[in-house]
Amino acid sequence: MSVIIMTIILAVALGISTISLGQIKVARDMGYSVIAFYAADAGIERVLMNRSAPVSIPETPLSNGAAYQVLVTVSGSGGCTAANFCIKSIGSYKETNRAIEISY
Repeated sequence: MSVIIMTIILAVALGISTISLGQIKVARDMGYSVIAFYAADAGIERVLMNRSAPVSIPETPLSNGAAYQVLVTVSGSGGCTAANFCIKSIGSYKETNRAIEISY
């Protein structure tokens, strides 16, 4: 009888630990997502500092370990329907990527 009770307690403990570890991973990845988003935002801001002639920027690392890459498309090409340019910035951190796209 005691072996059965101990087996049930072990099964419940393992189930709870599996759920807890999954939740910890989700919370960590959410933090990575925020860092990747702000890296993409940094790429957009860098391109917008020179609005008259925006150019694509290759992957650029940041001091916190994140990186961004910016792709600029001229209006009328590559599916860009903006008045002037379409700018897409992809931020990455660890295994997470987030993108921001603007048109003006």
